Amino acid sequence: MKNILKKILNKKKTKNVPKKKAKPVKKVSKVKKSVKTKSIKKEKKVFNKKKIIKETKKKEKVEIKTDPLRIPKNNEQKPEIKKVKKQDTEKKIFKIKDYVVYPKHGVGQITETKKINIGGIDVETYILKFEKDKANGMVPVNKQSHLRPLATINQINKCVSILKSKPKIKRSMWSRRAQEYETKISSGKIYELAEVVRDLNKGDDIMIDQSYSERQLFEKAYERLLTEFQIVMGSNLEDAQKKLDKALKRNLEKQVQKVEEKTVTEEEITQGLSE
Repeated sequence: MKNILKKILNKKKTKNVPKKKAKPVKKVSKVKKSVKTKSIKKEKKVFNKKKIIKETKKKEKVEIKTDPLRIPKNNEQKPEIKKVKKQDTEKKIFKIKDYVVYPKHGVGQITETKKINIGGIDVETYILKFEKDKANGMVPVNKQSHLRPLATINQINKCVSILKSKPKIKRSMWSRRAQEYETKISSGKIYELAEVVRDLNKGDDIMIDQSYSERQLFEKAYERLLTEFQIVMGSNLEDAQKKLDKALKRNLEKQVQKVEEKTVTEEEITQGLSE
């Protein structure tokens, strides 16, 4: 009975006690959360971009400051230099006592071959002798493609036909023409040499003015062509010069005078013998 009475009393007490009202829970909308996350992501991207721009600017400044000619410090790694002790082997095209055309100096003769040590590298070279300049030159065997063999008789005959043809003079400035003539002379090609001699030839006409540079270029090309003519023809210098001058129509009056003098002397000799 006591237990029953206690239960009834407890129920009455609970009924009289006012219940506490629960606080309303604030509902956060999903839209607001998404907006906040997007704004945070944008801020992060902008920050990262700014960082990248700053780093690139720093790198560019460092690259500008580094001079290629500055002396490297001991801490820096030096590039390894591999030394080549021997030159690349090539077959010799030319022999000793062969005449060869070197573009910058003209006709020269190979006197011997020598091995020379240059910077710890053994280089095999041709030694050329230029009789006209009274000088010697060296050309490595691996660069013998720069040398040219002497022209053939057919090529010389073609050069003579070029010399006989009409000159082709451009109307451009002399400075440009002079450069063109210089490149033709230094090329070492016999046809181009003949063209320079033909274009700069003034013949026996004294009235035509010729500048110092024109005369210098003409003489340079003329002498180179003359030496090659002489060696290929196997004749004297006078005979080779006569052939050139005849094609260019130069010194014809002097040649006629020499022929007349020779005929007069021959007639006098015959008359003296008859008497």
